[in-house]
Amino acid sequence: MTHYVPRRRAAVAMIVGTVLIGSLALSSCAQTIGTVTFDSAAPNPTVSPSATATVDPSATPTVEPSALPGTGDLASFYSQTLAWKACGGEFQCSVLNVPIDYAVPSSGSTQVSVIRLRSTDPSQRVGSLVLNPGGPGGSGVDYVRAARAVIDDAVRQKFTIVGFDPRGVASSDPIACIDDKQTDTFVAADGTPDTPTEIGLVETLAKQFADSCKANSPKLYGHVDTRSVARDMDVLRAALGDEKLNYFGASYGTYLGATYADLFPSRVGRMVLDGAIDPTLSNVELTRTQGQGFEIAFDRFAQDCSKQPDCPLPTGKQRAIDAMVKFFAKLDRTPLPTNDGQRPLTEALAENAVLSYLYFPPSDWDRLRAGLAAAFAGDGSELLGMLDERIARDGSGHYVDNSTAALYAVNALDRPDRPTTAQWQVLADQWAVTEPIFGRFFAWGSLPFSYWGVPATNTPHAISAPGSGPILVVGTTYDPATPYPWAQALAKQLSRGVLLTRVGDGHTAYGMGSACIDQGIDQYLVTGVTPPVDTVCR
Repeated sequence: MTHYVPRRRAAVAMIVGTVLIGSLALSSCAQTIGTVTFDSAAPNPTVSPSATATVDPSATPTVEPSALPGTGDLASFYSQTLAWKACGGEFQCSVLNVPIDYAVPSSGSTQVSVIRLRSTDPSQRVGSLVLNPGGPGGSGVDYVRAARAVIDDAVRQKFTIVGFDPRGVASSDPIACIDDKQTDTFVAADGTPDTPTEIGLVETLAKQFADSCKANSPKLYGHVDTRSVARDMDVLRAALGDEKLNYFGASYGTYLGATYADLFPSRVGRMVLDGAIDPTLSNVELTRTQGQGFEIAFDRFAQDCSKQPDCPLPTGKQRAIDAMVKFFAKLDRTPLPTNDGQRPLTEALAENAVLSYLYFPPSDWDRLRAGLAAAFAGDGSELLGMLDERIARDGSGHYVDNSTAALYAVNALDRPDRPTTAQWQVLADQWAVTEPIFGRFFAWGSLPFSYWGVPATNTPHAISAPGSGPILVVGTTYDPATPYPWAQALAKQLSRGVLLTRVGDGHTAYGMGSACIDQGIDQYLVTGVTPPVDTVCR
């Protein structure tokens, strides 16, 4: 996506930080940091008890004795040696063997693809720095192949940069659900069903998605959860020869990093969590908060748009909201023609296109303005093309990765709340009142969770990681995908959490144009010294 300007993201815009789980969620109070006030909008919805998880903030999972490194059936995994082979340029690749089920390690194993880029100055090398770009479903292998654009020279001098495709993702025994044609139908399906027939069709597609994942990936279907991947990272740490895990995680990668710290606090080295997720929230709460975050992001976009000569939106907050609501409602009735004669622009495709570009900072909103202008004029081609780029659908109609499958599979296993169709309908009606543009769409997008055929492996809880070193938590005040209060919450939960704030728009902070942010993160990784607590960067 060469139009995406920020230097770090130019090479990796397709793989960084997708967190939509159909959507995600906020708290209802205004929070102030320094001179920055973030108004998180409306309160959480009323949901029947069966629709949400019961959260014990004090609950912290521990690693079972049989899961300790070097003991029992895990000994062979922890003692393995990685066989590195050249895989293009200066990169080297290998595979890591990990147990499918950590509760029964002898029941079978799966392979995790690993890549590394050696430190530029071996005499100054501190160790390995493991990266995760988010998702869930983002390829850490692809991320590291862009390491020169992602990580500053000073950090690459000190660390060998290591990436991996988490189990079930990309080249690591990817979980398979529906095929390309079925995916086209799934992503284009009615995102705001309002008749029994429409609701029945959405239910059918959600069930087909979940059932197909189970049928096509029976061994991994119930074992692609974040807790298992965090354990894989500890096996990787040992195979790399590092006493502690040095880690940089973006977006969902922050939840993965925090989960690792929860399980292995004494093995946490220098850890950066950029675009943080609050681990205490249920799927419903996450979905609600993220929907609110995108409503705020759209308002920011509309304000910026009104200053541009090519803005297709009317001036004024309410008029801009009304224009988008009317546009999506019209698409719900009559999709727009596109240059792909088989795929008109439906309401769901248009909403996903708009949401995917609200991830970007204002310097990249020109394409969203152009896409909306063309659609308002009756041509949906530009918005459809924008979405295809963001969801990795190529010109032949093939989805080049399995990120959609991984996204649902991981989130379904990470949190136990799975509302019924009737409960999602209630939530959709409630959320539409305060999030008129995206509220219904976010609620209905989470329906596949309701049909997941195995129980969740984790329960939302506060993560404190006692005994860890300092963990740098980074948040952006108007980040729609991982709203700022999530970073505040995680930094407060962690026993040694340090919050670093970027005032601005777009998803995540590192490499987004703030020298203050980049220097603070680089300094911490290189020296182990964090910025002062509650540092605010602009």
